[in-house]
Amino acid sequence: MAESKEQQAMRVDTALVKELAELLSSNELTEIEVEDGDRKVRVRREAAPVMAYAPAPVAAPAPAPASPTADAAPAPAAAPIDAVKSPMVGTAYLSAEPGAKPFIAVGSPVKQGDTLLIIEAMKVMNPITAPKAGKVSQILVGDSQPVEFDQPLVVIE
Repeated sequence: MAESKEQQAMRVDTALVKELAELLSSNELTEIEVEDGDRKVRVRREAAPVMAYAPAPVAAPAPAPASPTADAAPAPAAAPIDAVKSPMVGTAYLSAEPGAKPFIAVGSPVKQGDTLLIIEAMKVMNPITAPKAGKVSQILVGDSQPVEFDQPLVVIE
């Protein structure tokens, strides 16, 4: 009795499949294919997700305190408690676009609600507005500077 083509096609050499699967694993492959005349066998597996971890940054040793001298620069003063602080992590911009006039300058008057600067976070431009009217006495960030949450930005007196 002769076998039909369908019955011939269904005959699988399990030893060959097992050998190909072992080759996949031992060589870290995701797919292997073998042809023998009319017969073609392909064994395939999903690649394991690659998880790369960066080593934790190592803090540089703190420089030794310098002895006070007459020509030493004074230590920067702590930011005033009443400074306008960043409500988010992002990049601060002092003007609406590169080359444009800054929103504020030291000594300029501002009204409550005036835009002081913009913080870009996740491709969204977030205006930071004056919480009160007054005069800008300090701008504590530079243009295009990264800022952290709760970082002092501007002092209004």
